[in-house]
Amino acid sequence: MPSFDMTGTVKLVMDPQTFESGFTKREFVVTTEGERYPQEIKLECVKDKVSLLDQVQPGHRVAVSFDLRGNEYNGRYYVNLTAWKVVPEDAGAPGDSPGNGPSDSPGSGPPLENLEPPPGDIDEMPF
Repeated sequence: MPSFDMTGTVKLVMDPQTFESGFTKREFVVTTEGERYPQEIKLECVKDKVSLLDQVQPGHRVAVSFDLRGNEYNGRYYVNLTAWKVVPEDAGAPGDSPGNGPSDSPGSGPPLENLEPPPGDIDEMPF
């Protein structure tokens, strides 16, 4: 599955959501830059990647690597942009220090075995 990258400014970081099945996700919105018509793109982090957003605040510039995910649930089709790497580009942002960003912690990079969810995870989507 191809991965995609984008950069922009964080507009909103929503609270984490945990569903009855134990599935956890956290959504955030990034405003793209350098385009004639900047776009506000909603992405999500799921499971253990939710912690990538702990150090990200609205106004931070970030580089995001994500996968395009699609699924069907009860006859409806959904598309999600699932982030697996979020790197703050603001070196002087509060709480950040060079080399200690969320993506620099062990295990937060894109290990190949974590790029594809285990079978059955997509069907656990609450909507």
